[in-house]
Amino acid sequence: MVRPSGTHVEREQGSVVFFVVMELPSELRVRRSVAFVRMDIRSNLVALLDPWKLGHEVLPGVKFAGASTELGMRLRFELPDGVLWVDVAPVQYVPSFAARTEKLAFGYRTEGNRRQVDSQLGLNLCRRVAEQARRNEDRVFRETDEERQNEDGSRIRRVQVNELLERVDRNAQSLYTLSPYVGCTIGCKFCYASSKVNPMRAVLGLPAVPWGSYVDARINAPEVLKEELEQLPVLPIKFCPVVSDPYQALEKRERITRRCLQTIRNASRVWPVLLLTRSTLILDDLDLIASLPRAVVGVSLPTIDDDVRRHFEPRAASVAERLDILRQFRRAGVETMVIVQPIFEGSVEALADALAETANSVSIDILRGVMDAEHEFSNPRYAPIQESSWQTTRGRQLADLLGSRRTPVWFSELPPGF
Repeated sequence: MVRPSGTHVEREQGSVVFFVVMELPSELRVRRSVAFVRMDIRSNLVALLDPWKLGHEVLPGVKFAGASTELGMRLRFELPDGVLWVDVAPVQYVPSFAARTEKLAFGYRTEGNRRQVDSQLGLNLCRRVAEQARRNEDRVFRETDEERQNEDGSRIRRVQVNELLERVDRNAQSLYTLSPYVGCTIGCKFCYASSKVNPMRAVLGLPAVPWGSYVDARINAPEVLKEELEQLPVLPIKFCPVVSDPYQALEKRERITRRCLQTIRNASRVWPVLLLTRSTLILDDLDLIASLPRAVVGVSLPTIDDDVRRHFEPRAASVAERLDILRQFRRAGVETMVIVQPIFEGSVEALADALAETANSVSIDILRGVMDAEHEFSNPRYAPIQESSWQTTRGRQLADLLGSRRTPVWFSELPPGF
């Protein structure tokens, strides 16, 4: 896992593990059975801090507030003036950290230096967390190992969770993220989700396998969601922002995303919903989504050139199919949006024309590293794409063209007015 920018560290030797992503293994394509396990990494993170409960004052004015797996393994702490996240990773994944145990490394997160945090407070918190985790990690890892021994080696696992919605407060916006699945068989090699999920598998003692070849299906997500919708404050719900795609192929069988949407539709309060996908499977739920009181449907579309798309996203829906998704939802009266991240080669003007026709708004962002797509970017045609200057220039061109077409461009967590 790459350490987030802004994490305070004390230098110490370590190693970085790289994975080579290959095509979807044949055993995953043909296997009909899946493993059923009860392991939930978020529960394991909380168990590391036993007997601390939510609300426990760890340091003066600093209270334990929970755990998250949306942007990697993180522990949440509430301060009088906000929130401080502590990143957790196996020591072999990070070359530096603020504190460590035998197995785990801890560093505090400042959201890419967007938030100022007292360095001594961050360091003291990480040391306090490591001290508590040191007392529990042997037990937590032992219990994890015992449960893992009951698995059959499947790369598709059916897991249960204790919590589902994860709150995000960023840039004056608040929302919940919801991931029915962790892992993604669409498996785009440049996807930075792999750097977040692979360390979680290491904590569970699972083998290092290629991104795109494994999925955890959170089979009790709709039941957990039903309870949370009655208890939590109403905020927008964003499906699969990082760790997965809500309409990857496994959804055809499990229908966890659909059942979550039905739960939201039947809730006693109105919950705004945003869905983002690279799959045509979302069209199976067109009528259901159109029946929601407030919904936005989006696709990720980094290029208008389908040859380029095929080079980088061979298992995802084609450009034409993604544009058709947007058209069908617009005809059904559902607001649409597009995420352009990263930006790939192809006519920027043609992309702007297509987006102006099919999307109510567009979010633009740049490539955040090639991850496991070194081979794809080694092609001389695509090598310039990985340069930040190339990405930034193309992003500005696209924003200007969309502006001239009166299509709103946004850079926050949620589209305008959502």
